[in-house]
Amino acid sequence: MVPLLAAQSVQIKCKMNKSVMTGNYEFYYAAGLYAGYRNIDVDEYIAVKDLFDLIAPLAKEDKTEDSGEKYLCKLLYEYRIDALYDEQMPELLKMGLEDGKKKISLS
Repeated sequence: MVPLLAAQSVQIKCKMNKSVMTGNYEFYYAAGLYAGYRNIDVDEYIAVKDLFDLIAPLAKEDKTEDSGEKYLCKLLYEYRIDALYDEQMPELLKMGLEDGKKKISLS
């Protein structure tokens, strides 16, 4: 998987307010993005279920008015995790964290 493709896919879905995340590559980027926006500390080597358990409840209760960020929250709390975890997950989470801290626009 080319990490940039997962990042672009999440960004486009949020801008268009359409579609769902299709795998853990997108999930790790999206979770990192959300964590970066909200200044949430997260270990880049976190397991899939632990990351979901950390981020999904926060995303579900988030009250952002930004349409792109609102859709990001929806993607996160509606995501159904799978068992896939490989060496690219930490990279994708880190990319998301960096983009979130830069406050890239999803609208």
